[in-house]
Amino acid sequence: MRVKKLLATICAACLLMTGCGSSDSSENKDPASQATIIKLGMISHLNASEQQMEEYLFKVQEKSRAKVVNHVPVFFDSLSLMQLGIESGKVDVISTYKSVAEYLIANNDKYELVHDDWIKGLADNFCFAVHKDDDVLEADLNKVIYDMKADGSLDKLITEYITNVDKGKAPPAIDLPKFDGAEMIKVGVTGDLPPLDYVSADGKAAGFNTALLAEIAKRLHKNIEIIQKDSGARAAALSAEQIDVIFWAVVPNGDILPKDIDKPEGIALSEPYFQDEIAHIKLKK
Repeated sequence: MRVKKLLATICAACLLMTGCGSSDSSENKDPASQATIIKLGMISHLNASEQQMEEYLFKVQEKSRAKVVNHVPVFFDSLSLMQLGIESGKVDVISTYKSVAEYLIANNDKYELVHDDWIKGLADNFCFAVHKDDDVLEADLNKVIYDMKADGSLDKLITEYITNVDKGKAPPAIDLPKFDGAEMIKVGVTGDLPPLDYVSADGKAAGFNTALLAEIAKRLHKNIEIIQKDSGARAAALSAEQIDVIFWAVVPNGDILPKDIDKPEGIALSEPYFQDEIAHIKLKK
């Protein structure tokens, strides 16, 4: 009887542990092994699944030497859908850009910034995407970006529409110039990423990207038509030649995230015109 009780005690002790004879859990680098799980809302990535993104994020945390927490990505096709996701409890945190996070917090008292050390320094480059064979348009856009960087007008737009903009108000509407008989360039925007780009309920385009398009139209002496597309539909619309240009964010090349993680097939990317840091926000407790 005493022997049976002793065996039962030993078995109970084993059950309370990770397993008799198992290796130290710190040696297991499998994201699924982490006790803390945070469901992270993200805009869908073209060339990476949610599971692949989970693995990439795990490696980024390890490299940063921050405390590793298992972030489980949940993809959405727009910022507004991500907001619905966090407010319904589908995700715990949403990943966006610093400028966008500041705007959302200024306009919604329910949100607050998540101070994650491991994302410090992470940023995306913003550029234009055009058809791969549209060499002329690609060259025109690159020249305008280069000229605007050189003469300081690009920095001026960034200051006016991102840095110093009143984040508690809707981004200011922008009037695009019109030129009789000029070529029309169709540009796809989400209209859902203030203060970068925004389309109001009455259809007026606003924000930094729209201000940039207005300057490009002036310099190229071409008309620009803005067409609103969800983030997940823009690349397909460009490939189908429904539009000529889309704004695109590119993860800078590194040793963890693949350089083509977000590059659509059959397109060319312009020189970057803006860079923004990654930021996470959550609901206040």
